[in-house]
Amino acid sequence: MDGFIQTVRSINGALNHFIWGPVMLALFLAVGLMFTLRTKVFQISHFKYWIDVTLLQLFKKDASHVRKTDDKHAISQFQSLCTALASTIGVGNISGVAVALALGGPGAIFWMWLSAFLGMMTNYAENTLGIKYRYKNEKGDWIGGAMIYIERGLGWKWLAVIFSVFCVLASFGIGNMSQGNEIANGLLHSFGIPKWITSLSIMLIAGLVIVGGIKRIASVTEKLVPFMAITYILGSLIVIFANASAIPGAFASIFGNAFHLSSAGGGVAGFTVMVAMRRGISRGVFSNEAGLGSSVMVHSASNVKEPVVQGMWGIFEVFADTLIVCTLTALTILTSGVYDYTEYAKYVGTDLPEHLKSGVALTGYAFESVFGPFGSSFISIAIMLFAFSTILGWSYYGERAIEYLFGLKAVPVYKLIFILVIFLGCNASLSLVVDISDTFNGFMALPNLVAVTLLSGQVIAMTKTYIANVKAGKESVGGEKL
Repeated sequence: MDGFIQTVRSINGALNHFIWGPVMLALFLAVGLMFTLRTKVFQISHFKYWIDVTLLQLFKKDASHVRKTDDKHAISQFQSLCTALASTIGVGNISGVAVALALGGPGAIFWMWLSAFLGMMTNYAENTLGIKYRYKNEKGDWIGGAMIYIERGLGWKWLAVIFSVFCVLASFGIGNMSQGNEIANGLLHSFGIPKWITSLSIMLIAGLVIVGGIKRIASVTEKLVPFMAITYILGSLIVIFANASAIPGAFASIFGNAFHLSSAGGGVAGFTVMVAMRRGISRGVFSNEAGLGSSVMVHSASNVKEPVVQGMWGIFEVFADTLIVCTLTALTILTSGVYDYTEYAKYVGTDLPEHLKSGVALTGYAFESVFGPFGSSFISIAIMLFAFSTILGWSYYGERAIEYLFGLKAVPVYKLIFILVIFLGCNASLSLVVDISDTFNGFMALPNLVAVTLLSGQVIAMTKTYIANVKAGKESVGGEKL
């Protein structure tokens, strides 16, 4: 049995190295760069506009349709954003960024920024296509996602099926068991709460939300996500400004180590540009999921009528997840003085010792530098909220994929299994399961990136038409002001 497990681990390791390796990461960047250039750097050239259409709309009196909807078969644009962010703003924003620093050096943060900058337009394309090709099922609910535009846009149902299978498998691992495990371990270590209590509590609370479908999930995430994000942002800013004198040095280390070979003391080779690139780009992709085709499923449930409008919400999603939340995590670590560059650099190419492996611990130390013992408790609570929201978001992704594969009748069965799997995730040792699901998560990108590339002409055409209508002062079909 041990031999079989080792074989599975080796095969998965090779596949994982490919899907999160240099070739695939270059493909993620290339697709984002293509959309960036073909839209004339839309994320910058139209920055004021897409911020106004998304974030600033939430504060306008005449934009109630953005915040809520009377359509019982749809969710509002804001709810679709919050549900998407529920899945992307997760444990990786806290521990993943710290691990990227540990394994790639400060320069990894620059490459994380670059992947997010380009990923903004990949996510834009995904969500634009998601609205264009979505349809209503027999219950009247909007159905959309990468599998839908793969089938209806390309006519390749076989590829859509492959994407959906990967999505279902990833939903149980990265979207469920991994998150439950983080919550249970965090509450056990920080507050002494037994794992069985944690697992039953999560199953009960998450179950009550999940069985209510997308309307109930969205109603929870639109309250939970802003609360947890704003609280974490404020906490991070307090740490950063408490160490304000270290801010210039933090940015200097990020930009300096992004392009220059460096070494640790004693002649030991340190982080290289390639190491920083791989860790930073993979962290950016893993964090905001641009290119995976996951969040487009919930964006497609929006009450929006204009595809490009929902595409701009996709731009903001990546902006908020990576360029804001992940950046703040990096700066809290770099400015607080808990990160020792030379200590980590000497382990490049080898396994980190146990005391340096935990990204959660490193971020916790940064918060402790200002908040004292409460800092670690704050991080534990943040991880609990981030992980729980990820469970909610991914339950919907898996539900949509299951419905695509087997029809509506299979959805209740999937929900029941998903809820039961939470118990396993909280209580079992799941390193191999999580590693395998991480691979499935990455493999969702292959069919999705093929589809958005082949359908890119439609995205560009819709963008040009929309911009032309904006300049002409027209309104889109459905009465949304352009």
